[in-house]
Amino acid sequence: MQDGLIAQARAWLAEDPDAETRAELAGLIDAEDHAELTARFSGTLQFGTAGLRGELGAGPTRMNRSVVIRAAAGLAAYLKKNGHENGLVVIGYDARHKSEEFARDTASVMTGAGLDAAVLPRPLPTPVLAFAIRHLGAVAGVEVTASHNPPRDNGYKVYLGDGSQIVPPADAEIAAEIAAVPSLTVVPRPTEGWQILDDAVVDAYLARTDAVLAPGSPRTARTVYTAMHGVGKDVLLAAFARAGFPEPALVTEQADPDPDFPTVAFPNPEEPGAMDLAFAKARETDPDLVIANDPDADRCAVAVRDGDDWRMLRGDEVGALLAAHLVRRGATGTFAESIVSSSLLGRIADKAGLRHVETLTGFKWIARAEGLRYGYEEALGYCVDPEGVRDKDGITAALLITELASVLKAENRTLLDLLDDLAVEHGLHATDQLSVRVQDLSLIAAAMRRLREQPPTHLGGLPITRSEDLTQGTDTLPPTDGLRYTLEGARVIVRPSGTEPKLKCYLEVVVPVAGHADLPSARAKATALLTSIKRDLSTAAGI
Repeated sequence: MQDGLIAQARAWLAEDPDAETRAELAGLIDAEDHAELTARFSGTLQFGTAGLRGELGAGPTRMNRSVVIRAAAGLAAYLKKNGHENGLVVIGYDARHKSEEFARDTASVMTGAGLDAAVLPRPLPTPVLAFAIRHLGAVAGVEVTASHNPPRDNGYKVYLGDGSQIVPPADAEIAAEIAAVPSLTVVPRPTEGWQILDDAVVDAYLARTDAVLAPGSPRTARTVYTAMHGVGKDVLLAAFARAGFPEPALVTEQADPDPDFPTVAFPNPEEPGAMDLAFAKARETDPDLVIANDPDADRCAVAVRDGDDWRMLRGDEVGALLAAHLVRRGATGTFAESIVSSSLLGRIADKAGLRHVETLTGFKWIARAEGLRYGYEEALGYCVDPEGVRDKDGITAALLITELASVLKAENRTLLDLLDDLAVEHGLHATDQLSVRVQDLSLIAAAMRRLREQPPTHLGGLPITRSEDLTQGTDTLPPTDGLRYTLEGARVIVRPSGTEPKLKCYLEVVVPVAGHADLPSARAKATALLTSIKRDLSTAAGI
């Protein structure tokens, strides 16, 4: 068996076009490191609705040029089978390790397959790629990014011609074409023939951001901004300048792209400590709000002064604020959210007489809501201009929340004041998350199995009135690996993360509020209840 493993590794090595991963793999072979080789060759990195995402390194279970070339060849074959023999594929990339090489390899494969390929001019936010697909009339798009994953990861996100990320059955069909690639030697890879786009596509995206804001709206809110070592800074600053907002004060230590993300353990605004430098800058400059993008700038985090210090708003809080702002501006159409996001959006939409829908987790589903006007997900993702970018967009979301802060500032009010008003009007919707990162993925499967075999009957002292196993789907949702519990005044959803080795549990409680004076006691009750539910859920799942 070990001889077969070595032979498999040598065959992979013979085709590997990357000197760095060739040297890495040759070292493992020479050292006869069977444990590591087994990990590298125990299957393949799976292509799904999130595309590809994984740790950089040699072998079929890692992200590398060989894996990317196969993925590009499979995507090209899928497009040609579906009538796009001469279509345009637009390719974007972030500033992570190997991203530019992966983008170039993709362009080469597309060109070799007879398709037209165009690569964005430099590392740019993912929303620019999503915009470019629709703007240029492409049949597909590829974004090389691992979003907010750790520094050693990279990924490969695929969009089709509507500007939305792929969903079933396209993912399985593309995966089958990838699996059918017998060898890299049969994949034509010319060294030229594709187009490098110029700044016209970026200018067009920036011109489109004007549509997000109301003509003549206040533009006075002052901000602190961090790009989290990613690619958002230049585009966001340009968008803010076009809009006439004060120039954001930059967190200089995190302003420029750096694939090693030296100031953060994880380059995700939601992670503990990630916003510390931004808060320090806010204490120096006293802005109206703090804005952060994740490294590929498709997410937007917001922080506000709360008492004597600064705190992050939850994604659900920002989602409700943006919805209320759009309603006040007279927006029409569908308001959509994922099932793990707060039910407050439904209350806001219903009162405004707007259609509200829930989808599975991910903007690949939210973006497909019929008549979409606004969509959001609790993980800091907001789609505020679906005609321009049919995906989450951290740049336009930043513009819209800064407009809202400016409107409230003109009224001598804050974002927290508006949140209080929404709680009084619709009930206090408090959310929290139990998120467990693991090294051994079997622990996640074991937790899900335990919850299915021994389902809880109470959480936080509240009876569970309905338990749903979502693997069979529902009347309105496709199948997914998840569990949903409905309680009296609360809701819990448990699911494995689609992009990280995490088990995620999403909690929401709704506490009625008679008036503003009752908000402190309502918040105390909600906090205690969430803590109790989280404790009981952890016990029930064995995590």
